[in-house]
Amino acid sequence: MVKATTVTPAEKHDEATLETPDMVNSLTPELLLAGIRKTRLVAIVRGTDGAAAAKAALAAMEEGFRFVEIALTTPGALEAISEVRAAAPEGCFVGAGTVLTVQDVDRVAAAGGQFMVTPSLAESIAESARRGIPVLAGALTPSEAYEAMNRGATAVKLFPASIGGPGYLKALRDPFPGIPFIAVGGVGLDEANGYWEAGAIAVGLGGPLFGDAGSGGDLGPMRERARGFVGLAAAFDRRTAAESLR
Repeated sequence: MVKATTVTPAEKHDEATLETPDMVNSLTPELLLAGIRKTRLVAIVRGTDGAAAAKAALAAMEEGFRFVEIALTTPGALEAISEVRAAAPEGCFVGAGTVLTVQDVDRVAAAGGQFMVTPSLAESIAESARRGIPVLAGALTPSEAYEAMNRGATAVKLFPASIGGPGYLKALRDPFPGIPFIAVGGVGLDEANGYWEAGAIAVGLGGPLFGDAGSGGDLGPMRERARGFVGLAAAFDRRTAAESLR
């Protein structure tokens, strides 16, 4: 059942694109982790149209997002990743979400994806790590978070974060202070500060950022929301820097 919902989008990808040699990926796990810590934001595009998803991803980058993933459940996701990789502003990176299998890793890398994101403890975690490709691994429980890091995850995507909220993240970090967590799932402008304060290195933003932009909706409101999130992260950093000097 999982295979039918996660592998099919990649299998439908045009074979000519799949045969393109892997692009050189300069994004190491260390660089991804440092970049996410600095920006505090990861954008997640999921929609019904690959061309629209690519436009939405590039718009987010233009508004200050450096790390954007395009979910493989989006029709034409691999083409969209290739398009964004070719047109991304300097210092911006595109990855793939819902990466579950070794085959998914193959195809995303061939399309130019620079990092992988999973919703669960999938085989793609160890495969990505083996290749030196950064991977944000989905986990919810303490056991899953620990296992994700054992498999080579760059960071743990706490998903769905809304189940427990910032309080759960704080409790989860008590025994695992060294695990970098990214809160994903139900995180909007009103919730982001709470997760950062609880110790998340970043928040992952899907619907609250993109709305229907990944399916062809108006990019104007999405750009405005993107500026709001970027401004919120900057304000949080200014506040915490000021507090550290007291």
